[in-house]
Amino acid sequence: MAKNDLFGDKIAIVTGAASGIGRAVATRLGRFGATVCAADINEPGAKQTVSVITAAGGNSYAAKLDVTISADVGKLVADVAKRHGRIDYMFNNAGIAIVGETRDMTAEQWKTIIDINLMGVLSGTTAAYRLMAKQGFGHIVNTASLAGIIPVPTETAYCLTKYAVVGLSTSLRGEGAGLGVRVSVICPGFVRTPIIDNYIPIGFERADLSYIPKRMTDVDEAASTILKGVAKNKAIILVGSDAHIIWRLYKVWPGLVGFFGRRGMALMRSIKKK
Repeated sequence: MAKNDLFGDKIAIVTGAASGIGRAVATRLGRFGATVCAADINEPGAKQTVSVITAAGGNSYAAKLDVTISADVGKLVADVAKRHGRIDYMFNNAGIAIVGETRDMTAEQWKTIIDINLMGVLSGTTAAYRLMAKQGFGHIVNTASLAGIIPVPTETAYCLTKYAVVGLSTSLRGEGAGLGVRVSVICPGFVRTPIIDNYIPIGFERADLSYIPKRMTDVDEAASTILKGVAKNKAIILVGSDAHIIWRLYKVWPGLVGFFGRRGMALMRSIKKK
């Protein structure tokens, strides 16, 4: 374990820490000397993350957390602060993906993705923000997506939640600046994580989503980029070369990105008809 000047001896909560970006960020924080509360509804997975951190000589413990229960999120933040006297970093990372046409989605599916991706992040953000504003320091890091800054047909529900997370984070950043609280938002492109395999398909078979790229950013590389962005206090942290390219292209030529989005939509509809 090599302590990092910024993250060493800090106290961090990471939600969605059982796998993917959450696990990669948690383990890297642990490697840098932070004490990490690895929180996830998947408690065995969170404990596996803790095992990876402690095996490398770091400090970590697991917490079972359903981010859709706001009171439980607030309690976790309060408990961690009481245990350590402060919280330095709050990573709101838990999320799911639903892919398909809006007209095929049920009200319950809308509620599920909004409760996890948006309200879960909001609960973690507000609980940590109140605490950090009182203590006069801290950094909130919310996971959104490239789909939170560009439109993606077939991912309308996902985009709704991620656009909201970007708006929440960038607006709160201005509020928190005078109180010592930093806020950043992560916007990854395609990263090889379980969410790629565990998305909820609407109106088509999972195996039919053939236009997902074969080459993706490695999750450990993503975690490195994220923590470098946090260290620099970036407002928006783009992750992956695809995110950088597509975002720049969208700013210069939004019509072209829209064209490819419509192509993707047409491909999905052709698959559904087979």
